[in-house]
Amino acid sequence: MPALRLGSIAPDFEAQTTKGPIKFHEWIGDSWAILFSHPADFTPVCTTELAEVARRAPDFAKRNVKVIGLSANPLNDHDKWVDDINDYGCKFAPTNVQFPIIADPDRKISELYDMLDAQDATNVDAKGIPFTIRTVFVIDPKKIIRLTLSYPASTGRNFDEILRVIDSLQIGDKYRVTTPVNWKKGEDVIVHPSVSNEEAKTLFPDFTIHKPYLRTTPLKVE
Repeated sequence: MPALRLGSIAPDFEAQTTKGPIKFHEWIGDSWAILFSHPADFTPVCTTELAEVARRAPDFAKRNVKVIGLSANPLNDHDKWVDDINDYGCKFAPTNVQFPIIADPDRKISELYDMLDAQDATNVDAKGIPFTIRTVFVIDPKKIIRLTLSYPASTGRNFDEILRVIDSLQIGDKYRVTTPVNWKKGEDVIVHPSVSNEEAKTLFPDFTIHKPYLRTTPLKVE
């Protein structure tokens, strides 16, 4: 199938998860979604990541984002692993994994989303079949892929950065703005090039012209 790119419709699928069977598009509903893969259950980096995502549940909820993990292990392994994740996470702060984790032992969904590791020869199961890398897909309510990230199996993801990008995407969808380097919510944004100076006077009365093509403005958002 063609490569998944930004702007592609996220492929739909049915799957068994720790929260029961799902149809992916139906599960997303009118929310944003993060689909993120893990090489395997009972692995150290993955355990730290899922604990962090569980602790950040309020941050995802206030952005109307649903989170769903995927690992190439059977469902019964996932259930046992969740206990370990909660136990480890509670060493730092209350941790309770409530988001679903997809069981993908046959790699059907991993192949559909091109998540399998083609680099690390050690990232394989007992049969030599590749596990996944640390892939992230951010999907909007229209089921359009808005962000993709791929981390090697050896490197844990930065969920502060993933939340930052979601903030940028959501603000850009609501207002005619883009966001500059290292931007964080609450900081000045860039007036979109499609907005004329005359329009900007109405839309963004406090905007500043730095260059004809670079204009910034404060933006109050809810």
